[in-house]
Amino acid sequence: MPIDKSELRRVMGHFATGVTIITTRDEGGRPFGLTANAVSSVSLVPPLMLVCVDKNADTYPYFERSGVFTINILAEGQETLSRKFATSGIEKFAGIGHRTNELGCAVLDDAVGHLACRVVRAIDAGDHTIYLGEVDVADAGDGAPLLFFRGGYRKLGP
Repeated sequence: MPIDKSELRRVMGHFATGVTIITTRDEGGRPFGLTANAVSSVSLVPPLMLVCVDKNADTYPYFERSGVFTINILAEGQETLSRKFATSGIEKFAGIGHRTNELGCAVLDDAVGHLACRVVRAIDAGDHTIYLGEVDVADAGDGAPLLFFRGGYRKLGP
């Protein structure tokens, strides 16, 4: 018998992760995004990333249709941005500095890195869909990443 979701969440809270905002777009190019830490590098050759998107997220339909996404790796100090993109029912890009990349997705100002991906496969996985994307463009700066551990934001160092 599988464990319940609260126990899985508690145990996985002991696994420190980076914090990302995954962006996509609608047919007209309007940006959409959500906060996620279920992100992973899958392969170097070909360059593949995966992201897991909750089917109940208000942005889920755009991920399902667009065929592209960009992973924005948040920097230390971007907790407010992370919380905003974790909130449903609001205009997430209002007042948020960003540019549009080659795939039409938002690249957030001050993120420590980003990876622009084309979806090569979507996998149904319970209450989420796993999107496997081939990386077209990636870049990273010198800043420190925002981390998440045991239900709270953390930073590198003592």
